Amino acid sequence: MPDREDGSHLVALPRARATRDGDAGARIADYVRDHILAGSFPPGARIRQEELAAQFGVSRVPVREALRALEFEGLVTVVANAGAWVSRLTLAECEEIYQMRERLEPLLLRYSAPQLTSVDFDELSRLARRINEVGADTDAFLSLDREFHQATYSGATTTQLGGVITKLWNSTGPYRRAYVASWGPELRRIANEEHHLMIASLRDGDFEDAERVLAGHIRRTRRQLARSGDLFHTPSAEHLAKGTPWQ
Repeated sequence: MPDREDGSHLVALPRARATRDGDAGARIADYVRDHILAGSFPPGARIRQEELAAQFGVSRVPVREALRALEFEGLVTVVANAGAWVSRLTLAECEEIYQMRERLEPLLLRYSAPQLTSVDFDELSRLARRINEVGADTDAFLSLDREFHQATYSGATTTQLGGVITKLWNSTGPYRRAYVASWGPELRRIANEEHHLMIASLRDGDFEDAERVLAGHIRRTRRQLARSGDLFHTPSAEHLAKGTPWQ
């Protein structure tokens, strides 16, 4: 990834298939989101709007629409007259987001749990077994783990909560990826056991216990991330003064 004279990184965008402006905004948003969550576009990387427009064969308008959507999701930081960057978090910001998840996700599970069926529980068990099988494959674990938790929430019908939690998941995604990549066998075992405990509680109709297991599952990740300070950086006084994303 090439460096600019100001020290920031530029995202090298693979060539994308040309499309019409009418649906390009959603496609560009999907494209950038997928690359951020996959770790291809790291926190702090600059996103060149003109390069995206050229790659997709569109005007700058759908690019701006895509970046606004991603900014709302917490994945991108846009600074007027300066540009757009993949969002970065301080350790304190990440801890705050995890504390929000720790309190809000059990509530979403409470909305969902009464609607889950035996078919849903069987699917959760299948996903938990697959997570056990992938071992140290970080990409596979993250994909299956997200699918697992989304499945536990699939019975919920909410107007606000589901979207809030998706935003919280996305905004911490790059840091969680780095954290999971550092796991040894013991941490993987604990995460897998917590998944199975949650399924058992849901099957038994003990929703309070399922909420307790979920809150502890998220809390453990928050506490481990707090010990991984090298994943996070502190913005310099220069960047704080300019109000621009720090590198």
